[in-house]
Amino acid sequence: MKDTDASLPPDALARRLTEVYDLVGPLYRRAQRSVELGLTTDGLSVGVRAVLTLLHRNGPMTVPQMGRAQSISRQFVQRMVNDATDRSLVESVPNPAHRRSSLIRLTDEGRAAITGVLDREHRVLREVGGSLTDADVTTCLRVLGAMLTALDHVDDA
Repeated sequence: MKDTDASLPPDALARRLTEVYDLVGPLYRRAQRSVELGLTTDGLSVGVRAVLTLLHRNGPMTVPQMGRAQSISRQFVQRMVNDATDRSLVESVPNPAHRRSSLIRLTDEGRAAITGVLDREHRVLREVGGSLTDADVTTCLRVLGAMLTALDHVDDA
């Protein structure tokens, strides 16, 4: 086992994870700006895109479920759903599990819009390079997942 494979002591781990946070913020903001600047060419806001992506990946969901999944307020999600509804990208359907909380699902237009966005993003992400391996990406996902879990208590506040 190499030294880089050994578990880090808490103080060293905290310093290294700070480096991750230092990169995640600018990465998120640049990705958000690329959407806002029209990289997607379809006029979707970041919020509407997030709603469409959730529905594409998970199928129909309620507004509260989407809010929890994205750690954002139900009110913000509702505004994004309203915008997407106005553009005929999503529709509300009865929820057999909860009478007052409708399910939101993609329309054919919404499915086409998010598929187009994801296809364009896929082409851009193919250019990342850097000789990254599957193990690198798996480790990245594990680290980010652990960092997100460590902040679960923030949603309880």
